[in-house]
Amino acid sequence: MQLDPPPWGTLTLSKAIPWVEKRNRITLSNSQRIAVEKTMNNKVSVITGGPGVGKTTVINSILHIIRAKGIDTTLCAPTGRAAKRLSESTGQQVTTIHRLLEFHPLPFGFKRNADHPLDTTLLVIDESSMVDVILMNKLLCAVPDHAALLLVGDVDQLSSVGPGYVLADIINSQKIPISQLTEIFRQAACSNITTSAHTINTGHVPNVTNKEGISDFFFISAETAEEITDKLLNVVLCRLPLRFGFDPVKDIQILTPMNRGGVGAHSLNNILQSQLNGNAEPKVTRYGRTFSPGDKIVQIINNYNNDVFNGDIGIIRRINLEDNEAFVQFDDREIHYDFDELDELSLAYATTIHKSQGSEYPCVVIPLSMQSYMMLEKNLLYTGVTRGKKMVVIIGQKKALAIAVKTQRSMRRKTWLRERLRMP
Repeated sequence: MQLDPPPWGTLTLSKAIPWVEKRNRITLSNSQRIAVEKTMNNKVSVITGGPGVGKTTVINSILHIIRAKGIDTTLCAPTGRAAKRLSESTGQQVTTIHRLLEFHPLPFGFKRNADHPLDTTLLVIDESSMVDVILMNKLLCAVPDHAALLLVGDVDQLSSVGPGYVLADIINSQKIPISQLTEIFRQAACSNITTSAHTINTGHVPNVTNKEGISDFFFISAETAEEITDKLLNVVLCRLPLRFGFDPVKDIQILTPMNRGGVGAHSLNNILQSQLNGNAEPKVTRYGRTFSPGDKIVQIINNYNNDVFNGDIGIIRRINLEDNEAFVQFDDREIHYDFDELDELSLAYATTIHKSQGSEYPCVVIPLSMQSYMMLEKNLLYTGVTRGKKMVVIIGQKKALAIAVKTQRSMRRKTWLRERLRMP
């Protein structure tokens, strides 16, 4: 497969890279310089790597070089939170893929397609490991023929919830230029979250400490589901707020391997709702769930009309019993729900690791139990740990932790995308 040259032609990178280093007051590592060069020299390329390896620095460097040439760039991500994070780190507008493609509910399709392509010269897709084959197909159909494409993501995270194994298949095809960033930079190396995530990714149990104030990554041993729950409540309601100032609702996110079970999301949500928001009024019960103002909720199905998607987390601000309506705050937007639409919502004091993809939280608490044996695997734990920005606490059985880091149970999906890319 022969790729066309990039739309901006040949650039003098021996001058462009020092220029962007001086402009951004950075010094790119050798692997970062190679990543910039590969992207600038190719029409389609991939940048992958775990936390703390400088993906954002590379993206910013590429964007500054491109924009200095007056070239149009478009940035997108699968979720609203991922888009917001990329916008904050690049200073450029970033939209969700669905919003970029201009979803229209009446034909239930996208306005942007091969007949009405995007107006861009470079499309950057962040968190591309989350994008399933169906959505990626729709997105690539809307990319104009002349435009370049950059896929960015962490291939070691969980694969997309929908069908396909797109990012991994592209990388494994060996037909697209790949930049694999592996060097952990000094600032990131000071974080035990980052170093522990990379240790987990190699199939080893990370070093843990219980000395508060020294680390940002802790493991608290507990054997039974009841003991895990008791210690989790103590950590979330008392220790983390008092010792580190984390708000139990806004800052702390519990991520579990499963919905069911004693330490599953359903059970923990019922307990935490009663502890954190049990006295709130008015209450509304629909579809077996009770909601009140102040409850932390998660969208559990895609709602294209409201532009909120599976995994988006918000806070219920108001409930109007007379008009049968509720109002939920998602980041900077307030969304209206009729009571008969509340089946789209679930409590989110605790949520599954799968639903956390593309998000980051100040503090993450992960309960690990042998009850979740079928879900204990390296990619799941790695994804959960890398969601934490300032602190990660794992509470559970040491045996469960050991099994999780040594297990690679994820089934290879039969997609044929890798084989198709390899075709001449």
